[in-house]
Amino acid sequence: MRLLLLALSISLSLHQSLSSSSSSSQFSIDGKVLELDESNFDAAISSFDYVFVDFYAPWCGHCKRLSPELDKAAPVLAGLKEPIVIAKVNADKFRSLANKYEIDGFPTLKIFMHGVPTDYWGPRKADLLVQSLRKFVAPDVAVLNSDSAISDFVEAAGTDFPIYVGFGLDESVISNLAMKYKKKAWFSVAKDFSEDVKMLYEFDKVPALASLHPSYSEQSIFYGPFEDQFLEDFVKQNLFPLVVPINYDTLKLLKDDERKIVLTIVDDVEDEKSKVLIKILRAAASANRDLVFGYVGVKQWEDFAETFEVYKETKLPKMVVWDGNEEYSTVIGSESIDEQDQGSQIMRFLEGYREGSVIHKQVSGPTFMGFIHSLLGIRTLYIVVFVGAVIVFFLIITKEEPLTVGTRDRVDHASSSSTSQGESKEAHRFGEKED
Repeated sequence: MRLLLLALSISLSLHQSLSSSSSSSQFSIDGKVLELDESNFDAAISSFDYVFVDFYAPWCGHCKRLSPELDKAAPVLAGLKEPIVIAKVNADKFRSLANKYEIDGFPTLKIFMHGVPTDYWGPRKADLLVQSLRKFVAPDVAVLNSDSAISDFVEAAGTDFPIYVGFGLDESVISNLAMKYKKKAWFSVAKDFSEDVKMLYEFDKVPALASLHPSYSEQSIFYGPFEDQFLEDFVKQNLFPLVVPINYDTLKLLKDDERKIVLTIVDDVEDEKSKVLIKILRAAASANRDLVFGYVGVKQWEDFAETFEVYKETKLPKMVVWDGNEEYSTVIGSESIDEQDQGSQIMRFLEGYREGSVIHKQVSGPTFMGFIHSLLGIRTLYIVVFVGAVIVFFLIITKEEPLTVGTRDRVDHASSSSTSQGESKEAHRFGEKED
């Protein structure tokens, strides 16, 4: 009997071993995008340390534009020292997976690190996608031991994320913050460096923590105190440039920032007058780090500007203080900014806001999260479409007069127009932008 039980035990162990081997052997890191479904999803996620998953729908235009970018990025990511595998799931078809991972908009992107999913909000173009995903497999804090190591690190980090370099700091001082903000910034400590580096990064004593925004040519230095709260305040305040261009990507990043947003609305951000104003706003932002300063152009994002009651007859530039969601405030007597002495006008606006001389208002369109997420889940959307179809069908069959050819044409045309408008609104609800 004991021999029989032993034989069964060995047989079971062998079967499990073969099953595990078979499961892992069906996937390979060959630089191609994996197409996963309910039968192999869990096996794929457990086979690799890092899997970037695109939950898509075949009819989604944004998904179709993303697909070739993933094809380009896949071989590059597969060739990293810590490889990242790209996979796709038709979440419109495989609803159990969509429900399990709470997919309510397309495309939804997640990176699975050792089986644990994390939402991805970064860029989607192939080169920028690679740059962003590299952060997930990089050390929390890079240790740099020479001038060349510092320059190599800054160059490799690129321009899409802020960079923090601790000069004369031990990595343990910033390790917790590096883990917390890993998705939003690069962190490093420099153990050995020359006087030339001190001049380049404009600090004159150590320890010092430098924050860099290469794409905006901005940097600032923090000399302490290096207690947790003071250090984290510096890190949080420097995650963004002094004045943030408001677009879909920056809104996604701002959703975790608790500061109020001083929003300046201009006609066109590319206009020379707007560029001059933005420079003046940088000076104000530097002196008011408890607030986030942002700007948006009506020409660049008209729908967003209209939520703050900006229309054709509105005098621009206009400044408001936005809570990042449903409410904003205008400052009495500072409804707009004239071209003359704009610095003084901005100061008066900020003084009026801090003194409470404001009018509180509600945004007139979608809320903050409405610009990012779907206002309706997909299942809700299906229900709405179904109910609408039933109503239309009921109206048709209960119509007293029989439909003529002309009437039928009008009905078909209206249906087609409604469908087109519905698709447009659906894209807006999902918070997606045209690439």
